[in-house]
Amino acid sequence: MDALIVVFVTGLISMFIAMAKKPALVLATAVTGLSVAIGLMVCQWSHPYTLVKYEGLLFDHNAIKYSVLAMSFALLVIVGGYSHFRKEAEHTGEYISLLLFSTVGALCMTAFTDMFMFFLGLEILSIPIYVMAGSKKRDILSTEASLKYFFTGSFATGVLLFGMAWVYGATGSFKLAEIQAAISLGTAQGALLNVGILMMMASFLFKVGAAPFHFWSPDVYGGSPNIVTGFMAAVVKLAGLFAFWKLFTIAFADANAVWGGALAGIIILTVLVGNLSALRQTKFKRLLAYSSIANAGYALLAIINQDTQSQQNLFIYLVGYGFAIISLIVVSLILDNESDDIEAYKGIGRKNPFIGFVLVLATLSIAGVPPLAGFFGKYMVFSSAFTMYPILVIIAIITSGIGIYYYLRFIMTAMSSEDTENVPTLKPSILHYIVLAVCVIGLLAGGYISL
Repeated sequence: MDALIVVFVTGLISMFIAMAKKPALVLATAVTGLSVAIGLMVCQWSHPYTLVKYEGLLFDHNAIKYSVLAMSFALLVIVGGYSHFRKEAEHTGEYISLLLFSTVGALCMTAFTDMFMFFLGLEILSIPIYVMAGSKKRDILSTEASLKYFFTGSFATGVLLFGMAWVYGATGSFKLAEIQAAISLGTAQGALLNVGILMMMASFLFKVGAAPFHFWSPDVYGGSPNIVTGFMAAVVKLAGLFAFWKLFTIAFADANAVWGGALAGIIILTVLVGNLSALRQTKFKRLLAYSSIANAGYALLAIINQDTQSQQNLFIYLVGYGFAIISLIVVSLILDNESDDIEAYKGIGRKNPFIGFVLVLATLSIAGVPPLAGFFGKYMVFSSAFTMYPILVIIAIITSGIGIYYYLRFIMTAMSSEDTENVPTLKPSILHYIVLAVCVIGLLAGGYISL
């Protein structure tokens, strides 16, 4: 709880510092605040004492792990995106503070103990991103992304609230433990509970970008500023998936017969739609969007499986995915190509070998190539789910093979030796190098957390 307050206060301070129009000071404040919050959260692992307590939030070991990962991703996104924020010095503070406030929502979604706190966390997470998606004011695609994300997100929120009301009507409580007890004892059952659970699941599937609720992802990812796309893919998806796991494997665990079959069908549809649609993409961020959809399907295997290792498997999966996405987004910021064409990446690996190395490493990690973190995440999720859901895992492996094709095609484009003299000169800053170096360490060592 102390770390959450530190991040919130850091966001407020950043907003006030913005009036001085000193981007470097805003960045220093954000980095300091997030570093202190991460330190407090790590200390809480072995010394679970906090100055401020609230019964709606419980930072147990699972919540601490995911909170530290979310704040680490947010820190890397903010530092890596500083070159983008600095272009509008008068708005740097607003941009960074909005990302910090969204991170506060992510922390609430990792630690909630009742559905009221979960809903507050979801809105705190989402509303700043609605604004940030449209922050490129002169770009009509950015405006479209903001409006589309806002309207579809508001609709999904309405469905979520309706589902929560039905679950409350069936169980008489918003608290996860009491909902679990009511379902386990059989005092809550019937259509009222079942419809409520399915409506809540539909809202969650929208937030994580699973098919057929994925229709917003390509346009929102493609129209948003690159750094916002990276934050959505890393931090927002992490918070959504862990909250999904927490609610459905704790509160609704004994109602698996209601939602398990539907989720299995969703997983098959998601991995097929994501990978097959990605084959035709010519824009970088739209490729990431469909890749994100496919990876949401793989991550959902950890949720449907519900064994003792599912939480750890999901964590390792998100470690590999998050570091890879942030790496690719930072590379796109360095290239700074307005058209966002994949062809614009042609030869950049030859132009700057380090950037080429990072790009190859990140892309192979998302593809699930050993010995990178992405491979360990996929292996753990697939092997754990194979006993109960062999058909789902086989389909996931086949579609992963399809994914390797378009990932390798992107790598071949980036490492092409043709026309390298036409490749623009890349000018990464020291902050870009720092973020990419941290991501490389995460991609190489992240998978070994489980060993």
